[in-house]
Amino acid sequence: QLQASGGGLVQAGGSLRLSCAASGRTFRRSAVGWFRQAPGKEREFVSAISWSAGNTYYADSVKGRFTISKDNAKNTVHLQMNSLNTEDTAVYYCASTTRGWSIGVDYWGQGTLVTVSS
Repeated sequence: QLQASGGGLVQAGGSLRLSCAASGRTFRRSAVGWFRQAPGKEREFVSAISWSAGNTYYADSVKGRFTISKDNAKNTVHLQMNSLNTEDTAVYYCASTTRGWSIGVDYWGQGTLVTVSS
């Protein structure tokens, strides 16, 4: 349903761009977000975008470094990650909801691993 891609190994200070594509459906009336889970830690919210209005939201830890955007034509959401540091190392998951994040996620994508080396 959701296909995440773009993870990899990068040095601290570097950049990566993650992508989340919907297959067989559209993001219409959805919010699409990114979550991450570092080893030994709980999954946490990173960023989200409302598909219709384009409103964006960020966790404090990534504000000013990460940018979420959407490509209407390709039905894809991107997460541009700049100035990466070792604390950004995690498996990143994209997700979508039509009910609101506090109510529940409709779809999860498979994770994509981001490793930031010092």
